[in-house]
Amino acid sequence: MSTPSLKDLQASVQDKTAFKQLADYETLATNYLAHLVSTKPTCIVSPSHHNYIFYQYSKSAGHKITRPLNTNLFIGDEAKFKQTFARFISVLGDLKRLQQRGASSRGLLAYSKTGEINQIIYTAQQAIGCIGDSFEIENQSRKRIGQLFENLVKLVLQEVGLKCEPRTVNLPIPDFPDRTMAYELDVVFSHNKAIVTSETKFIHPQEIVGSIKTTSKDRIDKVFLDKFLLTKLLGRDVPVIAVFLHDVQRAKRGNSIFSINSTFKTNHFLGYTVALNRLDGVYYVDPRPEMLSNAKLREQIADFQTLLLRDLWQLISR
Repeated sequence: MSTPSLKDLQASVQDKTAFKQLADYETLATNYLAHLVSTKPTCIVSPSHHNYIFYQYSKSAGHKITRPLNTNLFIGDEAKFKQTFARFISVLGDLKRLQQRGASSRGLLAYSKTGEINQIIYTAQQAIGCIGDSFEIENQSRKRIGQLFENLVKLVLQEVGLKCEPRTVNLPIPDFPDRTMAYELDVVFSHNKAIVTSETKFIHPQEIVGSIKTTSKDRIDKVFLDKFLLTKLLGRDVPVIAVFLHDVQRAKRGNSIFSINSTFKTNHFLGYTVALNRLDGVYYVDPRPEMLSNAKLREQIADFQTLLLRDLWQLISR
């Protein structure tokens, strides 16, 4: 079987009929890793952060450069990715079966130390992102990449037994009985499908609202505003969590264009927490070092694996 070309991979990313199941993400990532082995694009190590690399495609692809890839998370070996993905699917089945008991399961506790959940999500999504980076027009695939990350997280939540779908609600505006405000929510999820009635006003008390974005850059204020407005307009606390892939971008430093910059706005995050409200959870597949070293950030931000193995079950059972 021949290795898929970059054009084939681009077509796969653009295929609106695909990515209906997690296996589709495995297939694309596996094909992309095989493509890397076959074509051997130039690998560039970031001089500022040596655990981040870039791939530069050949002349036929316009020498396009990929986004930075964290080698602590990106699984570059096709066979290893397949094996790790198989374990990941098995663990999702265990979580569906054990639910709240999974947090204390010896097997899952041991598995959590491998960090493989973050690695699988990161590799699957960044393979899509790197293919997107090869398009002739930069913005040609940006929206699609974000949609596929949102869909990936949704499929994972569904795989562990949750009801999880995007929703648009028409929120009533107090003192304006004839006016409503349409509000799009990335996902709304619950353990047992909650029946939304006029009494529960669009979001059931047992449902959780999730904002899913590849990066918090230019979006972090929107997540806090979601929590604030939903709580204010519905007259009760509405749980809201955020899931981000990463907060890094390529930057020029000195003579090099391969440095790394953080796009996370620490002061904005802390300011919104004080001025608006605290979110019910913030999760990164690739958290920035300051999120782990800063005590105030560490109280609120964890990695994506922590959501699946521990926090998710506390959220839906409260």
